[in-house]
Amino acid sequence: QLLESGGGLVQIGGSLRLSCEASGRTFRQLVMAWFRQAPGKQREFVANLYGSSGARNYAPSVKGRFIITVDNAESTMYLQMNNLKPEDTAVYYCAARRLSTPADSYAYWGQGTQVTVSA
Repeated sequence: QLLESGGGLVQIGGSLRLSCEASGRTFRQLVMAWFRQAPGKQREFVANLYGSSGARNYAPSVKGRFIITVDNAESTMYLQMNNLKPEDTAVYYCAARRLSTPADSYAYWGQGTQVTVSA
């Protein structure tokens, strides 16, 4: 089970940190990810992190502004979002899949947390 928190309303250029607690799981055999869905748009990939290697990938739209990290001791994943823009407004979801499963097959999802960026 994944539980997100940390969303909210922030001004343009501001920062937020999202958290995703994984109920005591270890991330070492998982690929953890963040996705987002803006109103009227399809869900899109934001970032992921391979628990076994620490390798990270980012969508071009967030690269250089967002940072994905995990704290294995706390079984929690984070998304630090800096220099936020109005186009970052969306519901953000954390997700996880086992390392051995296909790249597009995230089996575990959180409930989502709203991020709103305004002037």
